[in-house]
Amino acid sequence: MRTSIDLTPYRRSTVGFDRLFDLLDNGAGHDVAGDYPPYDLVQLSEGTYRIDVALAGYKREDVEIVAQQNLLTVKGERGQENELGAILHRGIPMRSFERRFQLADFVEVEAAKFENGLLSITLKRVLPEAMKPRKIEISSGEAMPSGLSAKGAPEPEAV
Repeated sequence: MRTSIDLTPYRRSTVGFDRLFDLLDNGAGHDVAGDYPPYDLVQLSEGTYRIDVALAGYKREDVEIVAQQNLLTVKGERGQENELGAILHRGIPMRSFERRFQLADFVEVEAAKFENGLLSITLKRVLPEAMKPRKIEISSGEAMPSGLSAKGAPEPEAV
């Protein structure tokens, strides 16, 4: 059962949160792809994360990772293998999949590794220099930048 929340009052009083509200409206928390393949999300440190996807029976060549703006897509297509005997029970799925992960702003894929049936994708939040906090020096009231008076208005030009 899904309850609907009216986000209209918040949309009117905020600026720049459209993407967040769209995700909430569209139910981004509900994965339509189901539970396959299973995965873990791990926080390695502040701003560094890892996604571990269990891909038993897949080879590295069968998996494709695509990163685009705020979206990471992991696709897999496992081909039919030549086997010596008839399979009596198939417990390891042989189906294709596509798993999507919504990424926050400034999160980039740092590395991907496939080992022993486990795909590990390392993500890192990289803030641009313009977004990082910077310390502003406070001057005493005596030294003002050229062209400004003590009240902040431009000084009249000398004739």
